[in-house]
Amino acid sequence: MSTRTQLDIGRAARLFHALSDETRLRILDRLRRGERCVCELTDALDAAQSRLSFHLRILKDAGLVTDRREGRWSYYAVDRGALEEAGELLADMVPDPFTAEEAPRCR
Repeated sequence: MSTRTQLDIGRAARLFHALSDETRLRILDRLRRGERCVCELTDALDAAQSRLSFHLRILKDAGLVTDRREGRWSYYAVDRGALEEAGELLADMVPDPFTAEEAPRCR
C-alpha cells in the first residue's frame, strides 16, 4: 500500500485521462517493448501520423512518455516512473477498511 497521505486529484485526472483511450493504450503497449520511432508506430497501429501525433502529445503532456529527436525522426519511450505513479494513485483510492470513516447518515 502506498504511503502517500494526500491524493493529488489533478495529477490523477491527467494520468487517467491519458490512459482512457484505446489508441493511447495501444501506443503504450508498443512502447513497453522499447523506444519506437513515430514511423514504426504508424505502421504497427495502422494509423495516420497526424492521429498518432495527437495521442502522443496527450501521453507526453501527462508525463507517460518521453521523446527525443534524432535528425528528422522523433522517438518515444514509456516513462516507467509515471506508470508506477498511476498505479500508486489508483491504489490510494482503494478504501482502507481499518481507517475508513463512517459517513453520516441522511435522515
